[in-house]
Amino acid sequence: MKIAMISHLKYSIGEPFAGGLEMHTHLLTMALRAKGHEVTLFAATGSDPATGAIELCPPTGENSAASARAEHRVYARLMDRLAASDVDVVHNNSLHQGPLERCGNLKIPMVTTLHTPPFESLARAAVQVTAPFHRFVSVSKTLAGFWAHLVIVDDLITNGVDLSDFQFMAAPAQVRYWVWYGRIVPEKGLHLAIDAAVAAGVEFRFAGPIADEAYFAGAIVPRLAHGVTYAGHLTHQALAVLVGGARVCLCTPRWDEPFGLVIAEALACGTPVAGFRRGALPELLDSASGVLIEGEDPVRLAVAALAAEGLARTACHARAVRHWDAGRMVGQYEDLYAALIDRQAVRRAA
Repeated sequence: MKIAMISHLKYSIGEPFAGGLEMHTHLLTMALRAKGHEVTLFAATGSDPATGAIELCPPTGENSAASARAEHRVYARLMDRLAASDVDVVHNNSLHQGPLERCGNLKIPMVTTLHTPPFESLARAAVQVTAPFHRFVSVSKTLAGFWAHLVIVDDLITNGVDLSDFQFMAAPAQVRYWVWYGRIVPEKGLHLAIDAAVAAGVEFRFAGPIADEAYFAGAIVPRLAHGVTYAGHLTHQALAVLVGGARVCLCTPRWDEPFGLVIAEALACGTPVAGFRRGALPELLDSASGVLIEGEDPVRLAVAALAAEGLARTACHARAVRHWDAGRMVGQYEDLYAALIDRQAVRRAA
């Protein structure tokens, strides 16, 4: 199949990844290419050359009126280009209204994966989609529920993890520590994870890109004591070692997390999870792999993490293998693409 993969433009698609969406787009692109498909990734400048990316513009960064206007112009040109192309299917991972506004001009199928709860501009475009061969896919049941009053979510395909990257560690590191990783922004709640580890008297290590400098300076830097260490923005190889060596991975979203790749990756390494009962997190964890609490109390989180330390690492890994092996995800997308292409061919023949 000839597949056009549309990424968002806020960050490049390459390691070290800015977040889970960048990792997902890279993983799906590379896996489909490895299976023999002709995949063209449309992404921001600086993306991994191994993806064969066509670079559309410099990364636009965090949301602003200027970046939104720039992205809209770029996506408009891209959709016109795809309308005149010979690709078989378009896969939209952009989080932007532009591709949805113009998908009716395509004579080929398009899949839009919903990676975030509805926000005004995306929701407005989504409800207006009438293209007959367009499909909405959600990455979790929880996220599908958030969108259900706006659009028909046709398919559920949960995100996947490359188990060769996040390999199982049967035993944690000799030094006892808890870990947290992700984009360092207020809504991810890193400061609460630090407070929980300090309350428990456990060494704490964290990693990820500093996406909000003011938050890092005001809420995190003053907490860099008491055995709290920032490991930096890491590649997957280094991150897997850090996460796999931890006794527990803390996950502290202060918003309704649509999926939670951090959890899937930690469990793949065999590391149990403790965190807040928000968004899709209850879908990902069971009693054998993690402990979740209501609310955002660091002391209660510390108690949950101490309990999670006693969970079997083999059970955590088995859950990841059963539910989030990247091969399963890639196969489901292949099946969806093929079904849409076949439906379109039947309609044309008729």
